[in-house]
Amino acid sequence: MQNQKSFTLFATAPRGVERLLFDELKAIGAEAVTEKRGGVNFQGDLEMAMRVCLWSRLANRVLLPLKKFRAESPEALYDGVRAIDWAEHFDVDQSFAIDAKLSSSKISHSQYAALKVKDAVVDQFREKSGERPSVEREQPDIRINLHIYRDEATISLDLSGDSLHRRGYRAETMAAPLKENLAAAILLRAGWPKIAEQGGTLFDPMCGSGTFLIEGAMMAADIAPGYLRDYYGFIGWKQFQPEAWSSLTQEAEERREKGLEQLPVIAGSDAIIKTAGIAKANIKAAGLANKITILGQPLNQVKAENDWQSGLFICNPPYGERLGEVDKLKQLYHEIGVILQARFSGWNASVFTGNHELAFQIPLRSHKAYKLFNGAIECKLFNFEVKAERYFEVKAPVAEGIWGSSAKTALLPAEGELSEGAQMLANRLKKNLKNLRRWAKREDISCYRVYDADLPEYALAIDLYEGEKRAVHVQEYEAPKTVDAEKALERLRDALAVIPDLLEVPQDELYLKVRRRQKGSSQYEKQDVSGGFFEVVENGTKYLVNLKDYLDTGLFLDHRTTRKMIAELAEGKRFLNLFAYTGTATVQAAMGGASSTTTVDMSNTYLEWAKKNLALNGYKGEKHQLVRASCLDWLKAEKEKGSRFDLIFLDPPTFSNSKRMENEFDLQRDHVELINDAMALLAPKGLLIFSTNNRKFRLGKESLSEWSVEDVSRKTLPKDFERNPKIHYCWKISR
Repeated sequence: MQNQKSFTLFATAPRGVERLLFDELKAIGAEAVTEKRGGVNFQGDLEMAMRVCLWSRLANRVLLPLKKFRAESPEALYDGVRAIDWAEHFDVDQSFAIDAKLSSSKISHSQYAALKVKDAVVDQFREKSGERPSVEREQPDIRINLHIYRDEATISLDLSGDSLHRRGYRAETMAAPLKENLAAAILLRAGWPKIAEQGGTLFDPMCGSGTFLIEGAMMAADIAPGYLRDYYGFIGWKQFQPEAWSSLTQEAEERREKGLEQLPVIAGSDAIIKTAGIAKANIKAAGLANKITILGQPLNQVKAENDWQSGLFICNPPYGERLGEVDKLKQLYHEIGVILQARFSGWNASVFTGNHELAFQIPLRSHKAYKLFNGAIECKLFNFEVKAERYFEVKAPVAEGIWGSSAKTALLPAEGELSEGAQMLANRLKKNLKNLRRWAKREDISCYRVYDADLPEYALAIDLYEGEKRAVHVQEYEAPKTVDAEKALERLRDALAVIPDLLEVPQDELYLKVRRRQKGSSQYEKQDVSGGFFEVVENGTKYLVNLKDYLDTGLFLDHRTTRKMIAELAEGKRFLNLFAYTGTATVQAAMGGASSTTTVDMSNTYLEWAKKNLALNGYKGEKHQLVRASCLDWLKAEKEKGSRFDLIFLDPPTFSNSKRMENEFDLQRDHVELINDAMALLAPKGLLIFSTNNRKFRLGKESLSEWSVEDVSRKTLPKDFERNPKIHYCWKISR
């Protein structure tokens, strides 16, 4: 390779930021820029690659691909890496590290793949010189990146060396701060560069660790985001050009000094003194101590100072998970709007939140919204113009979680008023009930789904529960961004006008929730402490359900047929229920005559619920073990012990980043390893039932070829869910 040659490079980006990175790289001067999933391809010489590392506010890493090849086996991966002349890139006395990411790969373990790459590199050096380079994970001289997708491996040099979001100014940190490149993306979407150019003020009333303020100052003052970094992957590369790098850093220093002379007002506030202190420490570490003002004021006291020019009011308020938090946050978000109206008229405002519905508590119409991801959390940035004509009165709360009776009452239409849409919904409900009631009575089913977004305009799931009392559970699916929020509220009013009468339930036994795609264990979190439990019956067993206090009720109705199948298969079997939730499958296995049951879940709350469900049906004692543990860790530990089960039910979450787990879990990425770990516990003639409600899930059959896999998704689909066959997938897996 020649140092002046043009390379094809790839800059990785956070999800949702690819288009912004495309524009940024073109502005930096990169050539042949093309947007890809997860990043941007571009061309340039080494100086351009280093310039991108220094100046990109959005990229995570800059990769230089060395070779692509098929790697359908560990041996093929080893051979492909061994064929690269590593002496061109670093010497035996230097250190290196491997990062590996696999997707749709026959090689299912990333650590094992990284080990094979390491072995290939080490063996090549040892063969040529009799010595080997050392491995250094934190700051190696050379970082090698492996990416396998559909069995095609790409080996790259990581020229950034470490994620570029680590700017080097975090003297102190706090829980869950925004990553620096995400903050930069938010500021770009908020229009901050143009506002700064016009001399506008940047103000964050909930500044936390000060990320928005520092990133905003660096943009406005033309400060290279990598200005403070002293470690890059290209510095240890044999083809590094120190003179070119020195020239780039000198240019960055000159631009910084000139930019700081024209920096507009940048200020922030935080009610928590300790947090404000963290912001000040980070600002000082960024070399901006005299350029950014931090106030220690609560939200209700913040105001635009007289010498502040109208600019950008920006914040990232908390998202909330539990009902008590959400109720308080409704007031907080509403207060943001009131303060904007009273004290920041004529400004632009941007609110970044992971709870989209809470943003509707701000009594100000957004003119633009952008989807971005804070880690795995799908978030939105709402942009507002603070003008009198953009204000409206918030008539009812719109928030994820559970709606109180006052909220439902506020949504009810006037007496006798029934819109055309409400009549259409009523007709569909009548038709569904006529068909389902006869079936439910014949099958002795008391809890079933009567409507599931049958009409696109009314995106609701409506479940009828009949047990100790009669109640209805209504879930409003999150409206797509193309649907006007006020129109969605009107349709919800329609639904509330017809559901109670048609289903013959009193208004106070209608439980309304907003349903959006869940992350981790959020779907299982308790929302209230009112204790709204009551008994229902299914397939001869009793369950406790709770429609009031949780986002989910404790009984997944679409698994009804699967639970019945478990009961029919369980006689004399050792049964294992993984990610057990409230243990309803365990109760069915016990009823079917299982010789023993083991129920594993990470939540103590839901294990207690499972214990009550078992006791309600007369099952207790040593035969029925309840284990609080991470299923991932528990499986590996039991594998070492040689534990065996005849029937296993595996129904994992789509995603989990619980604090009680060592690493985050992603079902699509990790399901092959999870299934293999579960199969290691399966007795020779045993059966694993694997199920998921992830509608985008694709089973990696090619990586499970050693097992017999039968798709029983259709067979396990209850009649009341036939209108939506993708509600779940289910497989029988055996040896």
